[in-house]
Amino acid sequence: MPVSPMTLPLSFPFPHRLAHACALATAALLAHAGASQAAPAPAAPAALKGDAVAGKAAFRKCASCHQVGPSARGGFGPKLTGVIGRKAGATTDYKYSAAMQNANLVWTEPTLAAFLKAPSDVVPGNKMRFWGIGNAQQVADLLAYLRTQ
Repeated sequence: MPVSPMTLPLSFPFPHRLAHACALATAALLAHAGASQAAPAPAAPAALKGDAVAGKAAFRKCASCHQVGPSARGGFGPKLTGVIGRKAGATTDYKYSAAMQNANLVWTEPTLAAFLKAPSDVVPGNKMRFWGIGNAQQVADLLAYLRTQ
């Protein structure tokens, strides 16, 4: 007759009762599934695939300060044409904050993703007045669009 965790004496230390209960539950699941060993751990979630068309639409909120394309220039914010792979604070047609000039970083996709999520966390003291984008898919879409520019 199987032992239930509820039949263990109350004097049995709690963590051991919990571990025993987990072991029994795992064994029951494996037996029910017909498995003879533990199932492999699930794979890490795949990186989000961005959609450049959706990114172009999302860029509208950026366009009030930033330009992209062959005739782009710095205005209220720096131009973002060719931003991926560019050193932060490097365009000559925009006056960057000291924080951005001294950031000593290159705009890689992971760095841009982090900056789009929380600009002040990546470059404290930068001039960009933007709270960030909490939607990971929208960030992936923006990056896909910026790759085309």
